[in-house]
Amino acid sequence: MTNPAPIEDVPIGGEVIRLGQFLKFAGLLDSGGHVKEAIINGYVVVNGEVDRRRGRQLQLGDIISFDGRRVRVCP
Repeated sequence: MTNPAPIEDVPIGGEVIRLGQFLKFAGLLDSGGHVKEAIINGYVVVNGEVDRRRGRQLQLGDIISFDGRRVRVCP
């Protein structure tokens, strides 16, 4: 059994951010097109569940997983 990736904290400088914005801001993806494709195809996991809503508002403490990385939304 493999251990999950460590969680990286990503400060957003506020309290909420949309999922699509956060994926680019955190450096998980580099373009809006890649973000849209990854989300639609179900590759993005928010708090343990696949989320296909690019406009979903993330809250502080949410954990996003993509491509073997895990990042947490921080203030």
